[in-house]
This record gives sequence, structure tokens and C-alpha cells, in this order.
Amino acid sequence: MVTGAARGIGAATVRALAADGWRVLAVDLAADDPAVPYPLATEADLAAAISDASQAAEASGSGGEALACRADVRDAGALAAAVADAEARWGGLDAAIGCAGVIAGGRPQWEVPPDREKAVLDIDLGGVLNLARAAVPALLRRPEPRSGRFLAVASAAATRGLPMLAAYCAAKAGVAGLIRALAVELGPTGVTANAVNPGSTATAMLTESARLYDLAGAQDFGSTQPAGRLLEPDEIAAVLAFLASPASSGITGAVVPVDGGLAL
Repeated sequence: MVTGAARGIGAATVRALAADGWRVLAVDLAADDPAVPYPLATEADLAAAISDASQAAEASGSGGEALACRADVRDAGALAAAVADAEARWGGLDAAIGCAGVIAGGRPQWEVPPDREKAVLDIDLGGVLNLARAAVPALLRRPEPRSGRFLAVASAAATRGLPMLAAYCAAKAGVAGLIRALAVELGPTGVTANAVNPGSTATAMLTESARLYDLAGAQDFGSTQPAGRLLEPDEIAAVLAFLASPASSGITGAVVPVDGGLAL
């Protein structure tokens, strides 16, 4: 199950998992939010993500598939229903990946409209908490020996103080802290918890970040990373797909930088 699945890192993750043979429930609100000052993913974006994932699965011959599910990560009941759907459809849940996120700010924290600050916190951090509440019990319902995975997308902003993005920094630092705590709580169950910290990645969110900083475009962020370029969503998805795989069994509580060296 992947949230924020309609575009960006979420869509790339659905595609990578399907190519690896996973059966993926691709969850997205697929609608705009009045508190978020830029267009969010649409139903058409979600349909395109499903189509791309299906093509990737066919090309790899993996037998993977992806199905769409519209739900708001702020709605704990909707996520619980999505988890129940996955369990009923496929017999269980083996991985949950929280990719849903938004950005807002562009002013010092005390000047950001409260509804925008709340949207960032409720989606970027609250959405991962809600996903954990719904998905972790399902991961633990799998028979032993388990190999469940709870994953989330944090950000390089989890460790950096970015001006005019205080709520976003707070939310992503919260995701990193949540992952570390979950890893300890899950202990020897066989279910692991990990996150990735992407750097500047070519997504709609980065385009909005450029607008907030009055930059000419998202490409301007590329020079701030030692790699000298923007990352592509597929590069983040590749690490998430590895962390979802059996090969990552020795990793838990990690927040893996996938940032072109931005955190250095």
C-alpha cells in the first residue's frame, strides 16, 4: 500500500514495486485542497500512475499489479478501510509506504496562515501516523516468520532548518522520529520501519518550493546539491523498493539520505 501514489515519488514507487512483482494498492486523495496553495494530483494523474505501473509490470514479466484507491491520509477511517481492502483482496498486507505530502509556507512561521500550517502538519506527519495506526496491525497479522515493512518519505528538511518552511521541517523531523520509535516498538517481530530523506527532487512539490522562494524554477535547486543536479523520483523509489524487499531485513530505524549529498 502506497499513499500519495498519483504522482512524484509515490507514483514512481508504485511503478517500481509493480515491476518487482508486488500487488500494490495505490492511495491518493486525487483532488485539490483549499488550504494548499497549488494544484494537487488529480484522478487523471492517479489513473496514469496505475497505467504506468501496469506497463512496468508487464515489461518485467513480474506478475505485479496496481489498483487505485481514493482516500485522504488525514482520514484514519479511510486508511483503515483501504488496509482492510488490501487484506481481503490479497490475503494480507506486507508493506505500507507513506509518500503523501504537501508543502506550504513562503513566510516566517508566525506569518504563515494557520490553515496552511495545519495542512502541512496533518498530511505530512499526521498522514504517516494514521497510516501506521492502520497498517502496522495488519503487518503484524501476517504469520511468523514475518517480513513486513513500514516505510515513509521524510526529507532532507528533517535535519536542516529551511527558512519559510518551518511547518514542513517540523513535520518531516517528526516522521524521522516516528520511524525510529516504531523500529524499537516493533523490535523482533520481523516488521521493520525505515524512511528516506530525499533531497531536491523533480516533483510538483519542488516546483511549488521554487515559487515560494521566488526562484525562476525548480532547476535552480540542483546547484545546491553536491551532485549538481535534481534527483528524479525513480531514484528515490528505487531505494524505497529495496527497503521494501527481503534484502533489507537487517535495516530498521534508519532514515536513509537519498539527497545527492545535500545533507553533507
